Amino acid sequence: MRELEGCALVDVARDQPVPFQVEPETGGARLHWIVDSVAAGQEKEYLLEESSDRPASSEVVVAPGDDERVDVRIGGALLTRYIYGADVPRPCLYPLIGPFGQGVTRAYPQEQVEGDSTDHIHHRSFYAAWGDVNGSDNWSEEEGSGRMVHRYFETTEGGPVLGRIVALNDWVDLHGNRLIQDQLEYVFYNVPPSFRLFDFSVTLYASEGDVRFGDTKEGGIASLRVASSMEAGRGGRIENAIGGVNEAETWGKRASWCDYSGTVGDHVVGIAVFDHPANLRYPTYWHVRDYGLMTANPFGLSFFVGEGADGSYVLPSGQHLCFRYRVLIHAGGAREGNVGRKYLDWLFPPSATVQD
Repeated sequence: MRELEGCALVDVARDQPVPFQVEPETGGARLHWIVDSVAAGQEKEYLLEESSDRPASSEVVVAPGDDERVDVRIGGALLTRYIYGADVPRPCLYPLIGPFGQGVTRAYPQEQVEGDSTDHIHHRSFYAAWGDVNGSDNWSEEEGSGRMVHRYFETTEGGPVLGRIVALNDWVDLHGNRLIQDQLEYVFYNVPPSFRLFDFSVTLYASEGDVRFGDTKEGGIASLRVASSMEAGRGGRIENAIGGVNEAETWGKRASWCDYSGTVGDHVVGIAVFDHPANLRYPTYWHVRDYGLMTANPFGLSFFVGEGADGSYVLPSGQHLCFRYRVLIHAGGAREGNVGRKYLDWLFPPSATVQD
C-alpha cells in the first residue's frame, strides 16, 4: 500500500498517467481505474511506475453530515444523498442527479415540489424494501408496517476513481422486533458527466431464524420512483431488454434490464437498472408502472405468472442472500443511452493480466 503512494499508472499508448485508486486486500492490494474505451479483442497496456506525476482529477467525495445525510459529489457536483434515520422508514438515495444537473427521481415525499404526483408515499426515490417478511409489511408506510433501522456505517469513503457507502440496517416489524439484518453497498464511479453510474448490492442475513419472503407484488429489492415528468402516463417511456415498451409489455415480465426515460426540464433523460446473472431467479421480474414506479421483484410470481405459482422464498437461519445491480443514468432514451451495450460491458468487463 505505502509503496504505491509514490507511483503513477501510465496509459502506455498515450504516454499519460491516469487516475487510480488503491483498495487494500488480504495479502496485497487491488487497483481501480477507469478504462475510457476498449473494443472487444483489443488490448491496452498500463505501466505502474515510480513517479510523483499524478494527473489532475476530479474526486468522488463521500461526506457524512450531522443531519443523518451522506452527500456524494463528483467533481464538486452533487450526485445524490444517502438519507437515513428516525425520520424515514427506510434509507434511500435522494436526489439522483442526471447528466444535465436535474433529478431523475421524484422529490415527494422528501420535498414538496409543484407538479409532483403525491401517491404512494412509500416510493422514496431509490431504495430496497419488501412487503412480506415473515408476515411483516416492510414495503408500505401504512399503520402496522415495519421499517428499516440504521445501525452503523461500515464504510464511507471517496477517491479519484470511486466512492463507497456500506451501511448495516435492521429490518423490524411494527413492534420493533428484528426480522433480518442487511448490508447495503453503493459504489459510485467517477465517469464523465454525460452519464452517471453506480453499483448497488443488498445482502440479507437471516440473523433471527428462518426468514420467509412472501409472494407479493408489493416490493422490490432495487426500487425507484422516477421524476413525475418522466412518467409513461405523461409521455415517458418504459423499455426492457426484450423489447417490451411501457407497462402493458413490461409489467410482470422477466428481463435482464429495465429502463425508464422521459423529459426533465428541457432534456430527455433515463435511468436503467441492470440485473446480475448471479441474482436469485435471474432474469428478474419487473413491477413497473406507467405512473413512475420501477422495481426488480424476484418473489411475486403468483401475480406475474398466475395462479398456481408460488414465488415465496425461505432463507434458512444463519444464511445470507445477496442481490447485485448496476444503475445507469443517461441522456435520451434506452437507445440513445446505449443501455443494452452498457449492460454487456458490465457483464463482460476487460480482464487484466499483471506482468512483473
